[in-house]
Amino acid sequence: MSDTTCHMSISLDGFVAGPGQSRDHPLGKRGQELHGWHIGDPRATEADETADSWLMRPRGAYVMGRNMFGPIRGEWNETWDGWWGPEPPYHAPVFVLTHYAHEPIEMAGGTTFHFVTEGFDAAYAQALETADGKGVDIAGGASTVRQALDSGVIDELTLDIAPVLLGSGERLFDGVETFGFEPVEVLHSPLTTHIRYRRRDDAGAVD
Repeated sequence: MSDTTCHMSISLDGFVAGPGQSRDHPLGKRGQELHGWHIGDPRATEADETADSWLMRPRGAYVMGRNMFGPIRGEWNETWDGWWGPEPPYHAPVFVLTHYAHEPIEMAGGTTFHFVTEGFDAAYAQALETADGKGVDIAGGASTVRQALDSGVIDELTLDIAPVLLGSGERLFDGVETFGFEPVEVLHSPLTTHIRYRRRDDAGAVD
């Protein structure tokens, strides 16, 4: 059975991106403060390295929102192939949620971006089939993760809780009414507390 994961860095007040996301601020203003644990802060520790190995483990396919893919809104009126350069870190098919059709974009290293206009359930179904048992990751942003939580498809959720207050931006759990997960591992460093959760089954056991 394919295992579906999600790994998000989050502020103490629940935001996964700061306000004013744009080409100049892809994570929103101050959003980068959530990610020092894996983007070169010298205070990072072995705990952060372990969490980074969770984040970067190979997956068979990914699902992400259009805002995660790039800053273009509305019709595709310019060329854009993601934030990550010619070889994105996914090395697998990525299914991007959008209201506007777009031809697939094939990148170096095995990443191909596929654009899905039929909604989250359709994108997840395609990712699950493509992954062929190798696991699906819900890559963000906040809206896409909320849809995955509402659909009950996430088996493992990892939160990197940074000691930062953003005050506004993209809040992860707005409108999510239940949290059917239990912590199975906790690591911490001066930069972040990493909590890995697994989904409970109906009897309360952790899957």
